[in-house]
Amino acid sequence: MRYSLVSRFRGTILGVLLGEIITKSQDKLLSVERLHTTSLHGVRMAVVGAESLISLGRFDLDDWRSRQQECSHLDETLTVSPAAILATLPLGLFFHENTIKLRENLLLLVKMWENDPLVRDGTLALGFAIAQSLTEKLSSVTLLHQTISFIGETSTSLPEQLLKVNYLLNYQAGLEKAQAELITEEKLSSTIAMAFYCFLDTLEDFRLSVLRATQNDDTLQGVSAITGALSGAYNSTAGIPTTWQVLLQHAKSQESELTSFSQVLKLADALVAEWSGVYNGSYSTEVTDEKSWLSLQAIASPRVIR
Repeated sequence: MRYSLVSRFRGTILGVLLGEIITKSQDKLLSVERLHTTSLHGVRMAVVGAESLISLGRFDLDDWRSRQQECSHLDETLTVSPAAILATLPLGLFFHENTIKLRENLLLLVKMWENDPLVRDGTLALGFAIAQSLTEKLSSVTLLHQTISFIGETSTSLPEQLLKVNYLLNYQAGLEKAQAELITEEKLSSTIAMAFYCFLDTLEDFRLSVLRATQNDDTLQGVSAITGALSGAYNSTAGIPTTWQVLLQHAKSQESELTSFSQVLKLADALVAEWSGVYNGSYSTEVTDEKSWLSLQAIASPRVIR
């Protein structure tokens, strides 16, 4: 494997966290002040969903919903928004090796948003792309067409938007051209399309993908977070700049300990351990030791009994 599964799980969740708090200025990539004032709804919802999977060892819609309802900022997070799509990330991670189960469970989860077609399509698109990265099957040449096929028949404009992304990438269109073509009145599909563009246009560079994605924050919310998830799954923690990780590790979030650096890594390790069948039940929402996540490692290669 190019990167361990643990590293990819961590990269995905850290990618969301970094995407939600990163600034446009390279001189102020991360700061305590920025972290305190940044909305972390997407990563908070993803963390809560992951905790449900870790606790039960399976997906249960009722448990997932009840945990989300206990989460703060309920009125803001359970709306049709990028945060709703990011909330489904744990399922993309947990069922990454089986696309049939992945699709079935993602379609069950979107019932939380009354089967909103945009949330449905965005969830399927993100979940499929994450799964392709984790199984090391992702190809920039075929990903968008495969994603459209995975979405299936739909009334939304997302498949058309993804075809535009494919066209722009083939002709090496710049960011401004992509923004002009992809940003429409349908904000959620535009957000997803721009995230795929930023990810695939600089496939091997997490830093550049996320920084370019932040250039859309004035018109679209959530592009950088979704880009961070996509690029984090593909490039793993090895592709996330060390300086970003160090700054994030020392930053303190006033919103919740759930979004601290050490807790996010600990949760990612517990999730992959539960998936692999070696989970020892040691995960806790309380952070007692910032290095405790290092003790839980679980790695499984494709086609190996786990």
